[in-house]
Amino acid sequence: MFYFTCNHRLSSTHEFNMLKACVMHILSAHCSIEVLAYGGNDNKTPRYGYVKLNAVPEWQASWKGSFPNHRGVNVFLVDPFRCSVRESRSFDTWGDANAATELSNYIQQVNRGGIIVGVSADDASRFLASALDTLREIGVDVADVQFRGSFGFVAQKGFPAKTVLRKVLTQADSNANQPHFNVTVTGTIYYTH
Repeated sequence: MFYFTCNHRLSSTHEFNMLKACVMHILSAHCSIEVLAYGGNDNKTPRYGYVKLNAVPEWQASWKGSFPNHRGVNVFLVDPFRCSVRESRSFDTWGDANAATELSNYIQQVNRGGIIVGVSADDASRFLASALDTLREIGVDVADVQFRGSFGFVAQKGFPAKTVLRKVLTQADSNANQPHFNVTVTGTIYYTH
């Protein structure tokens, strides 16, 4: 955070109060987000997934590996100015028939402008149908992802054209070429108080 103050000579209490109103705050964002999604496989070959913020792992999962298998869609709300996870949720859209509705409701309550990171693990497709429209609204079209296909995305709520989505459609594709990408979120907010 940077602070700027008005630069003038103070000759009265009134001018001092005006100076206090001139303090401008600038918040700058520069947040690197790296996403690796994975799908499970029939031959029990380990696969790993993660979300990293500024190269620091914030979430790690695996299929038959050393981390837990967080099956379904995993969602993170990111504060781009601190480059930190504000909140995270896992939705087991393979094993829980209600998980897609919960995912949809969760995304709908995110404020406009919020940064949403999503990553699939193992399989997310089985019960995902009731979340597909909400995901499409934020620029994430994964209706064509099949059993153990995988996907990852970074979206800014209310700005679907900015969404970065990587997906592979099948188990074979997911094991041959896991969705992996980097996004840098930048921006500036100016305000006074």
